Amino acid sequence: MFMAEFKLRYGSMKWYVRRIVEAKTLEEAKELAERYVKAINKGEVKWELNDIYEVDKPLTITKEMVEKLEKA
Repeated sequence: MFMAEFKLRYGSMKWYVRRIVEAKTLEEAKELAERYVKAINKGEVKWELNDIYEVDKPLTITKEMVEKLEKA
């Protein structure tokens, strides 16, 4: 499983969103994310693919994750 991070632009504003990408390989995930950007860029908000991450438990905050971050 992968997570795609997208940069969104609207005028001078910029923010990031993440979406889960169901794919078997990193290459397939990148292709799907790029196709998603092309398909969704029909409004005033401009989407750009920023990065792709391989994830085990996406968007889940666990005690172990917090402890690991606290040690870093």
